[in-house]
Amino acid sequence: MNRIFRILLAFSFLAAAAAAQTNPSPPADSKAVASKPPQASPRKVDRAAAYYHYTVAHMYEEQVTVYGRSELANKAMEEYRLAIEADPSSEFLTSGLAELYVKTGRIRDAVLQAQDIIKRDPNNLEARKLLGRIYLRSLGDMPGSGNGSDNVLKLAIEQYEQIVKIEPNNLDDHLLLGRLYRLNNDLQKAENELKTAVKLDPDSEEAVTTLSLLYSDEGDTSHALQVLSSVPDTGRSAKLYAALGATYEQRKDYKSAIDAYKHAIQLDRDNLDAIRGLAENLLNDGQIDAALDQYKVIADANPEDAQTYLRISEIYRRQGKYDESLESLKKAEAMVPDALEVPYNIAVVYQAQARYDEAVQLLQDLLKKTEKADNSYSQSDRNNRAIFIERLGMVYRDQENYEAAVETFRKMIPLGDDNARTGYQDIIDTYREAKQWPQATAAAKEAVQKLPNDRELRMVLDAQLADTGDVDKPLADVRSLLKGTPEDREVYLRLAIMYTRLKRWSDAEEALKKAEQLSTKPEDKEYVFFLRGSTYERERKYDEAEAEFKKVLAANPQSAATLNYLGYMNADRGVQLEDSLNYLKQAVSLEPTNGAYLDSLGWAYFKLGKYDSAEETLGKASLRMGSDPTVQDHLGDLYQKTGRLKLAAAHWERAVEEWNKTVAAEVDTDLLAATQKKLDAAKVRLAKEESGKQ
Repeated sequence: MNRIFRILLAFSFLAAAAAAQTNPSPPADSKAVASKPPQASPRKVDRAAAYYHYTVAHMYEEQVTVYGRSELANKAMEEYRLAIEADPSSEFLTSGLAELYVKTGRIRDAVLQAQDIIKRDPNNLEARKLLGRIYLRSLGDMPGSGNGSDNVLKLAIEQYEQIVKIEPNNLDDHLLLGRLYRLNNDLQKAENELKTAVKLDPDSEEAVTTLSLLYSDEGDTSHALQVLSSVPDTGRSAKLYAALGATYEQRKDYKSAIDAYKHAIQLDRDNLDAIRGLAENLLNDGQIDAALDQYKVIADANPEDAQTYLRISEIYRRQGKYDESLESLKKAEAMVPDALEVPYNIAVVYQAQARYDEAVQLLQDLLKKTEKADNSYSQSDRNNRAIFIERLGMVYRDQENYEAAVETFRKMIPLGDDNARTGYQDIIDTYREAKQWPQATAAAKEAVQKLPNDRELRMVLDAQLADTGDVDKPLADVRSLLKGTPEDREVYLRLAIMYTRLKRWSDAEEALKKAEQLSTKPEDKEYVFFLRGSTYERERKYDEAEAEFKKVLAANPQSAATLNYLGYMNADRGVQLEDSLNYLKQAVSLEPTNGAYLDSLGWAYFKLGKYDSAEETLGKASLRMGSDPTVQDHLGDLYQKTGRLKLAAAHWERAVEEWNKTVAAEVDTDLLAATQKKLDAAKVRLAKEESGKQ
């Protein structure tokens, strides 16, 4: 029906209405009317005129939509006003004018119009919904948070609270009010509204997934799974399976997440988000090749997705395929040439390849590119610069250029907040790695002086003092931080580490027991299990240690540190060698440039008599951490076993030198004594061989 025809019909309707008003029917009982007492004449309602002006207003309103001309909007508003003047009681007309105000951006007028309607009729649903929509739109237009957005949010909540009272069985109203409560951090009310929505329609995918997301955001993944699983398999859509996958991922149940995402993809093969979720969880589950295949599917479907090439590059880097990693990064760089993430990741690959000078140059360029002369950095800018600075410092540290590393890490301190704390921690760790213990202690003292309220740095200083001097005062200071609150968990963990290094085993075990009692999240318990395993290993309680490490791996099969510790502990004792080798291969596959993991793997090869593999792997470890005495001792044993005693003696001597630079807490005195004995014997034998040649 075209516009002209609609207008003609409206005019014919208006004519009939006007005729009805000019020839009204007589009252049914004229005597009864006449007998009533005289009253003040109400304002005369002229519906014919109201209809006429509304029709003209509507015509102008449609023209505004087509042509966008302001004078047409003004004419439409004027006609609405005339229509309302003819029929002041018509909520339909006043609502229409309010809607027009919204369309033309006259929000204040729209609000006043809607509020006027609600004053006259508090249960006017359309007016409340209009006012609610206005507040929602205003909320969406407000950048960031603050008093303005908070006030608008509260106004929106007030309207929708009334709306759900007026129509209590409307699913969408409860969903929207639940989301508003969630935005206002009123989680209990949000939960109640979303539960009502699910009760109104248990098959509503939107209600179920929104409620599950609320639980997930609160960390209550058990309830999230319960809500999602309440929908039978036959009623689950791709979206619901994807929500299941995300919830399982949050619980680190990667295999279940993989299964859920596979179901989502079966229902919607073009759902790239589900494919990405599958790829991510395959990667989390250690199925690197399968994850790579899925990312390639995404890249084929969307060749312009730079993030996918970044993920592919990461996988290649983890596989040690550095050329392929760089190739993927070059593809990403071509798509987003100004993205800082790409050159940063190229620098990470260069670091892994030991191309340190090239990595340094790239990172310095990034810092220069993001530098602001007036230091007017946003928090995001500061965080990015901290990432670049820290990586540059790590590259210098890998080069054993400790002075440059410390100088670089110091640039993180002016960035403030967590960046300052991390900068100090990196400085302390660098001095410790360089075996510059007085400097490490001085840096820790400076950190506490500059950030006196930072409990973590205070405990770092206490640990440093306990390693290098009198232990009673530092331990007492850490214990003084116990307040009988859940935050005590971190204090007990620090005490456990300090007690273990001091060989106070029963104290360490008791501290870990208390830390476990305060651990509520699965990952928190995993760390306690790991530390307990480490303590048991130091006590030579190997069976108990293995049981703790296996608890960690049962919950998180991709814990590289645990795989390494368990594999090395057994390989060093010459037990379960094949299993140990597999654990260590997994650890290295997760972190292929970790010198400690490479050393462990090389030692397992040595124990298995695979000397060529051992030499290659221990050589890589030595490149990464040449000042580590254990690596040098292992190389010495390898060279002795393969008939190169002179080389063996050189590495044993280096091992003894490095141990002599190390604080007592880090020295295995039995191993040091054994290495010294091997070195002395080698020197005697080499001297005899040399004298025999003369």
